[in-house]
Amino acid sequence: MNPYYQSKKRKQLIGNTVSYVLLILLAFVFVFPFLWMISTALKLPSEAYTLPPRLIPKTFTLDNFIEGWQYADFTRYTINTLIVALSATLGAVFSAALVAYGFARFRSRYNELLFAVVLATMMLPSQVTIIPTYLLFTKLGWLDTLKPLVIPSFFGGGAFNIFLLRQFLKTIPKDLDEAACIDGANSFQIFYRILLPAIRPALITVGLMSITYHWNDYFSPLIYLNSDTKFTLAIGLRFFENSFGSAQIQMLMAVSFITVIPVLVLFFIGQRYFVQGITMTGIKG
Repeated sequence: MNPYYQSKKRKQLIGNTVSYVLLILLAFVFVFPFLWMISTALKLPSEAYTLPPRLIPKTFTLDNFIEGWQYADFTRYTINTLIVALSATLGAVFSAALVAYGFARFRSRYNELLFAVVLATMMLPSQVTIIPTYLLFTKLGWLDTLKPLVIPSFFGGGAFNIFLLRQFLKTIPKDLDEAACIDGANSFQIFYRILLPAIRPALITVGLMSITYHWNDYFSPLIYLNSDTKFTLAIGLRFFENSFGSAQIQMLMAVSFITVIPVLVLFFIGQRYFVQGITMTGIKG
């Protein structure tokens, strides 16, 4: 074999080896906290505080999962979180798709200006608007209810979601719209029957990001919820930590692991659509 190609192949092999080693090390850095959480959740109380700490417990136990779940009303917290996450995700996906459809398919004099204003809202931190929003929800009588966590998602769904779906819609030829118009379809029928199925990967991407955000949201429930029966999982975990401190760290890790499982399962189920939705956004338009 030509020495030049041998040298090139050797350098490529070394480069690939170094890349894989670095990626494995980086992956371990990100996965280690999760592994430590599982390890602590499976330990006996006496072993959770031993020094030096051990990653693999000497004695495995599942009592932390049962006792930790019963220490607070985590079943109620889970139901509240499901109501908020699913309802808000439904509103965010549908309303963002509807707004994106308007920006992608309908032309007006101020179309680009309005879209720029929508994008500009992403630069505005939510903390800036929290006081007027809180006063608004107070006037509406929505405090200590799940409404402030759900209903705003039905009004636009968020600037980033609108941007993502608009860019995806612009990759779909307008010939489909024109053919549907010739067949007698109106604008909503084109949106619902033709475009929504065509942008399914982007819709799933928005849905995954939305449900993950609302499942883990801590700030908004902390502001608007006061009653223990209305708490979501994020507030419930904080309530558990404040009540028992570090004395029950193994139970806290066990409950935290349970609350993480649904999000992980959803991501692994929809990761193919998630990657496709991200990579195809912005190809055209």
